Amino acid sequence: MEVTYNKTTHLIFPVSIRYADLGSMLLTAGIAEDAKNVLRVKATEKDFSEETNFSVITEDGKFYNFNVTYNADPQTLNYDLHKMQQEGERVEQKNVQFEELGFNPPSLTEAVLKTIYQQDKRYIRHIGSKSYGIQFILKGIYVHNGKFYFHSEVKNKSNVPYLIDYCTFKIVDKQVGKRTVSQEKQLTPLREYPMMEMVSDESSASNVVLVDQFTITDDQILRIALYEKNGGRNQVLEIENSDLVNAKPVSDMKIKISQ
Repeated sequence: MEVTYNKTTHLIFPVSIRYADLGSMLLTAGIAEDAKNVLRVKATEKDFSEETNFSVITEDGKFYNFNVTYNADPQTLNYDLHKMQQEGERVEQKNVQFEELGFNPPSLTEAVLKTIYQQDKRYIRHIGSKSYGIQFILKGIYVHNGKFYFHSEVKNKSNVPYLIDYCTFKIVDKQVGKRTVSQEKQLTPLREYPMMEMVSDESSASNVVLVDQFTITDDQILRIALYEKNGGRNQVLEIENSDLVNAKPVSDMKIKISQ
């Protein structure tokens, strides 16, 4: 690809960018703040003659490498990688492994997340929270290769949009006496699809969250807490050990991995 000094070249990737590395000081680049799948690239010097490169790793485990030359007036300033792939253009990419996903290829993890979300089935009907016009329900728990997938949905039946601040996953004791110390362990979500930031008034939205597989005793629960930004309509789900051990195996689903 070609870059120039006076104009910015944009690359639009199919998913968010996890890592970018420039081959030399002849280039400058940055990920767009409000669009994590967009990379801006410019030349730092005019008319450089040598060829350089840069590499990008995206959240689906794809590794891209680009050879770069200087052109004062490039023919192309915007590259849509997904569109280029669909149109059969050659885009150099390889697969990488992420440590937090263990033996699961990122492409498979992404495919499972999307499949659960798109099939949108509900087999759990006894776990939910409802207050102030907001309903938070757990639709399903799935398990695969040492990972849990939690599928949940938020319904907003009020006239005020529900802005999501953050969501926590904690293992806590069921009942704590006045003289006992509560033990809790926070779990770190590894992936979320799609990102849920707001549920508009009189609407609903769902997503799937990936966490490492774990077990709890009958005296513990998994507490999923959803917090409203600048508000108090917080919601809490409580999951028992029996719910976890009855998680649906992903192997029962038809998963299509995109190339």
